[in-house]
Amino acid sequence: MTKAAALQRLQSLGSGTADSRALRAAALAEIGRVVPFDAYVWPLTDPETSVGVAPLASVPPALMPELPRLIRLKYQSRVNHWTGLTAAARLDEPAASLLWRELLRDHEVTDIASVAFRDRYGCWAFLDLWRIGGTYTPGELAFLDAATAPLTEQLRRCVAACFSTAGSTVARDPGPVMLLLDPGLRVIGQTPQTHDYLHRLLPGTTPDPVPAAAYNVAAQLLATEAGATTDPPLARMHLAGGRWLTMRAARLGPTADSDTQIAVTVEDSPVPDRTAVFARACGLAARETELLHHVTTGADTRTVAARMFLSENTVQDHLKSIFNKTGTRSRRALLSRAAGTG
Repeated sequence: MTKAAALQRLQSLGSGTADSRALRAAALAEIGRVVPFDAYVWPLTDPETSVGVAPLASVPPALMPELPRLIRLKYQSRVNHWTGLTAAARLDEPAASLLWRELLRDHEVTDIASVAFRDRYGCWAFLDLWRIGGTYTPGELAFLDAATAPLTEQLRRCVAACFSTAGSTVARDPGPVMLLLDPGLRVIGQTPQTHDYLHRLLPGTTPDPVPAAAYNVAAQLLATEAGATTDPPLARMHLAGGRWLTMRAARLGPTADSDTQIAVTVEDSPVPDRTAVFARACGLAARETELLHHVTTGADTRTVAARMFLSENTVQDHLKSIFNKTGTRSRRALLSRAAGTG
């Protein structure tokens, strides 16, 4: 298959599904025809904080027990960190990468092609393609660059589609619940209600389910402490039925030493958290996003106009634009999608 044909197929993938996992799986099949790889890691990311959620991955079986360590090293590796990528990149100097030097080298990985899926609304995902034997060529990186823009738009639309169903069939807990991790990202404890809560959120998974985002948000905390990023350790994660969770990580002690535990809290996303992701996913402009936040507080048109120093007619024009971009026709429908109310 020619590169042009593969790009054409990649550009049309988004019309066939609103499911991000199906989209990524189909995209990997097309990419692999032009850019061969032996393993991959492709998580979505919180568009504002760039923390990974909803990973899709295939790694060597020997690495499975080391996934928390792999995540920790990925976040702390400054070489080709996805928050700084402006184009597809490979490991020009593998030994400079903490991830390769301390882990992947021992598993015979010889190169990694890294791509960040980012637009003016945020970072939506990153992709690492591992190669065992050989390195990636400039032509292969150029192909990945050409595929990035259409896939970014499609991934953002998939996130927007996650808000299409308001409410949830799962009863909400008053909580947050909390997981305790050691600095190696191993779970060492949890609050009494956490086990049951996570089983209801993630039915049919492992005996002790832990959302992948919990490891990622803790890794983000370690990365900020190491100076690898300045983004906060926070991630919003979508579940079925329009439900969103917010995860945060913090040290339990005053210092970030090797023995200080990490607390990861998990709670239903409050309205501002949901709304922030919704606005970015739907491609709202800054003023439209500001207006949406006012609407979610219950403010009427006159109140919004006064708060934003706009005329009421201008507020209505902005609302029409928001309705158009979000596929809604009324404030009630808009609130149902953005805030989970209505």
